[in-house]
Amino acid sequence: MRNLKLIIQREYLARVRNKTFIIMTFLSPLILVGMFALIAYLSMLNSSEQRIIGLFDETEMFASEFKDQEQVQYLDLSGKTFEEAKQMVNEQDYYGLIYIPENINNDLEGVQFFGKESPGLGTIQAIEKTIADRLTREELIERGIDVNQLNEAKTEVRIEIQNFSGERTSKMSNYIKMFFGGAAGYLLMMFIIIYGNMVMRSVIEEKTNRIIEIIVSSVKPIQLMMGKVLGTSLAGITQFTIWVVLAGVLAMTSFYVLGIDIFTVQKSQLETVEQIAQPEIAQLVMDVLNLPILKLIIFFLIYFIGGYFLYSSIYAAIGAAVDSETDTQQFMFPVILPLMLGIYVGFFSVIENPHGTVSTIFSMVPLTSPIVMLMRIPFGVPWWELAISVALLIITNFIVIWIAAKIYRVGILMYGKKASYKELFKWLKY
Repeated sequence: MRNLKLIIQREYLARVRNKTFIIMTFLSPLILVGMFALIAYLSMLNSSEQRIIGLFDETEMFASEFKDQEQVQYLDLSGKTFEEAKQMVNEQDYYGLIYIPENINNDLEGVQFFGKESPGLGTIQAIEKTIADRLTREELIERGIDVNQLNEAKTEVRIEIQNFSGERTSKMSNYIKMFFGGAAGYLLMMFIIIYGNMVMRSVIEEKTNRIIEIIVSSVKPIQLMMGKVLGTSLAGITQFTIWVVLAGVLAMTSFYVLGIDIFTVQKSQLETVEQIAQPEIAQLVMDVLNLPILKLIIFFLIYFIGGYFLYSSIYAAIGAAVDSETDTQQFMFPVILPLMLGIYVGFFSVIENPHGTVSTIFSMVPLTSPIVMLMRIPFGVPWWELAISVALLIITNFIVIWIAAKIYRVGILMYGKKASYKELFKWLKY
C-alpha cells in the first residue's frame, strides 16, 4: 500500500504542478465563455446583414404582400422585363430574385428563386409562406368565405406547464435541461478522453525510456497501473472542483444582483426578478434554479470516477501493449466508439424521450451510462435506476481492471513486437 500511495502522489503532483495544467485550469472556462460569446456575436452579425431581394410578379398580386423587414428589403421589378430584372439583380449584387409566373396555382408550381448562392432555409420558407397565405385568402374569397371573420375567429392558446406538486415551468424548460445535461455528458466524455490519453502516454513514455524495467523491480504491475489511474483521476477531480467553485462564485454573484436567495426561492423573489427583467426571463431563471444542480454535480463526480477508471484501465493496457503512440491507432477506435455512441444517443434519443426504452437501456450499459445517464438526470431519473446504473458500472470496473492488469503485466516488458487482438487474448492466459 505504501508503494501505491507513493505512485499516486507522484502522478498527481506531476500533473497539478505542470504549468500547462495550471494555466488551462483557469483559462479553459474563459476560453469556453469566449467561444460561446464569439458564436453569439457572429450569429448576430450574420443576422444583421442587410439583404435586398428583387420581385418579378407577373400576376401583380404579391408586391404588396412582401413587406420590408429588419434584415430583408424587397424591391418590385415587375415593371421591367424578366431578363432586365435578372440582369439588374446580378449586376447590383442583390441577394436574389423571386419569379412568380402568371399561371401560378395553389401548389406554388412555377415559382422560382434566382441567386448567385443558395438562399437560407428560413428565407425560402418565409417566401413560400407569404405566397401561400395570399393564395389561401384568394381561394377563401372565391368560395364565399369572409376572411376578416375567419381571422377574428382565430384564438391563441398559451398552456401553462405545472407538475403535480404545483411547480410551474416554461416551454423553455426542456431546452434548459437539454443544455445542462448535454453539457455535462459532453464535458465528461472530454475528461475521459483527455485524462485517459494522459495515462496511456505516461505508460508509453516510461516503457520507451526503459524506466518501467526499474520500477517493476520494486512495485507490482497492478500497483503501478492503479497508481497512474488514481493519481491522474485525482488531478481531474481537482480541476473539476476548481471549475465548480468558479462557476458557483459567478452564479452566486449573478443571483445576488438579481436579488434571489437560492436556498429559499419564493414567489416574491420571482416578482423581484420580474421588476428588473421580462417575465419570460424571470421564469427562465426559475427553471434554472429548479434544476437538480447538486444532484447533477454529485453524479458527475460519481460517473467521472467510474467512467474514468473504466476507460483509463483500457488506455493503460493499450499503452503497455505498444511501443509507440502511432501503434495505438488500431486499438483507439473501439475504445472511443462507445463514448461517441453515448453522445449520439444522448442528443438524438434522450432529448426527445428521456425515459424511453433506448435512453433507459443505454443509461444502464456501463460503457455508455456515464454520458447518457448524466443527460437524463436533469429530466428526472428514479433513484432505483441510478442505483442499478452505478452498481453495473462498479462491477464492470472490477472486471475491466482485472483484464487490463493482466495485459499490462505482460505488455510493459514486451518490446519489438506489434501486439494484435489475438496476442492480447493470449496474454490474458498468462
